[in-house]
Amino acid sequence: MSDSFGANLKLLCSHYRSIAEVCRKLSINRAQFNRYLAGQSRPTTHNLKRICDFFGVEDYELVLPQEQFSRLIGARDNSMASTSAGAPLLELFESLSEHSNDLSRYCGYYFEYSNCMSVPGQILLSLVHLREERGSFVFERQERQERARGGGAEDWVRCRYLGAAFYLQDRVFLIDYESLTGNEISQTILIPSFKSRITRLNGMKTGVSSGDQRTPACTRVVWEFLGTDINRVNSYRQVMLYAPDDPRIDDDVRQRLAGARIRNGLFEIE
Repeated sequence: MSDSFGANLKLLCSHYRSIAEVCRKLSINRAQFNRYLAGQSRPTTHNLKRICDFFGVEDYELVLPQEQFSRLIGARDNSMASTSAGAPLLELFESLSEHSNDLSRYCGYYFEYSNCMSVPGQILLSLVHLREERGSFVFERQERQERARGGGAEDWVRCRYLGAAFYLQDRVFLIDYESLTGNEISQTILIPSFKSRITRLNGMKTGVSSGDQRTPACTRVVWEFLGTDINRVNSYRQVMLYAPDDPRIDDDVRQRLAGARIRNGLFEIE
């Protein structure tokens, strides 16, 4: 087994709150698991299958080079860009936060469906994590699009957006930037759900396409609530472009992405 096994296993564990939680769910002794992480020993065939089944990966993927494996399953990085206290930008958002209502009930993981801005006619499925952090609500949105049809990790272009969320006057406003390149800012406005159980939220998103012209664009979006504790690796594997008639996209999502109406001269989402 390659030297990258331990590093790849650490990356998988970073999608969970702690190593202890992973060991508890796997029913593997913590000391033994630490030896796997450190590369001091390798799992038995039985334990390797349990690890692969739990994280939703194949055994051969766990021994891929670290950079390739990272691109395959989506690198985990909870760090938000730090800003020194008293900076003008921070003060602006701090003032805005004072007017924002509580978003706690909306925290969790979502699939975001949108009409792809850079590949017209395709549906882009992204993974979003909305959470509370030190009294503010922040989120991370993961996207990836296939560059070629080879199917390997190198054939995917990955985007990672970091942003802030605000609940103002019965609308959820989300502002984010593409953190890997720093060349894009987008804004999403969602219509919140007032039902006791959150399922899907409708909204609009503005940004630019990733093509050479960087064309400004606007698309309808649908957020589908997944829960507060998910298998991030399995969910990330579904992040990609889909044809509109792909059976993995249900009719309700298609109708929400296509449906709109005009009321009192204003464009509204149905």
